[in-house]
Amino acid sequence: MNQHDDVAAGDPASKATKALSAGSGQVLLAAFSRPPEAQAEDVNSSILIAAESVALYPGLKDAAQYFGPLTEVARAQGLTVTNEPYEIAIGEKTLVRSDFQKDVGPRVLRQGTLAMLAQGYAISFTVIGGTEDEVEELVDSLTFGPPPKANHK
Repeated sequence: MNQHDDVAAGDPASKATKALSAGSGQVLLAAFSRPPEAQAEDVNSSILIAAESVALYPGLKDAAQYFGPLTEVARAQGLTVTNEPYEIAIGEKTLVRSDFQKDVGPRVLRQGTLAMLAQGYAISFTVIGGTEDEVEELVDSLTFGPPPKANHK
């Protein structure tokens, strides 16, 4: 899940990508505001979309329960919970969201993770930014369903 060993180097999600790929999950998308290895003073805003089989979590019946093990992993990586899991509607989908943060030197890494269960998988959408506004902007960019039809004149 969310490994953050390289946060100080501006690489908050690349370890998560490697951990999921090596473990039982699959990274479906990892997008960064700059290359993960690029050094910078600010947090490397990123989005990580991953899938893990619900079979790995016996008794998992809803997305809120997924935050039990996810929160344990986040805490083990030095993140603290800033918002306990709550439901959030994005279009016609209802997901569960929890927020975390970690002090990284003079800055704060903020992480919002949204999750849902679908077709036997726990699907997580993790956004990372240096400010609450960055995280909210990334969350607001999530949509489900077909894109809106272009208005051709």
